Amino acid sequence: MIFLISVLIRLVRIYSYILIAYALLSWFPGAYNTWLGRLLRQLSEPFLKPFRQLNLQFAGLDFTVWVAVISLNLISQLIISILI
Repeated sequence: MIFLISVLIRLVRIYSYILIAYALLSWFPGAYNTWLGRLLRQLSEPFLKPFRQLNLQFAGLDFTVWVAVISLNLISQLIISILI
């Protein structure tokens, strides 16, 4: 059981880093067209798609990734509390 929880925590942490890296690509022009940008887009867009419908853009800033990372961590904590 402990092994399952530690794997879940590591996967959530890695995926959170992927989402943050995807958000940071927006600071560099043309970064989404590189192989790394395309890889990060393929990994992150399926999870971000439902959050994009919430219209989380304020004053030119997009908080979609921030809300997605927080919800991912909340969901993982909920699953961990159920497993314990």
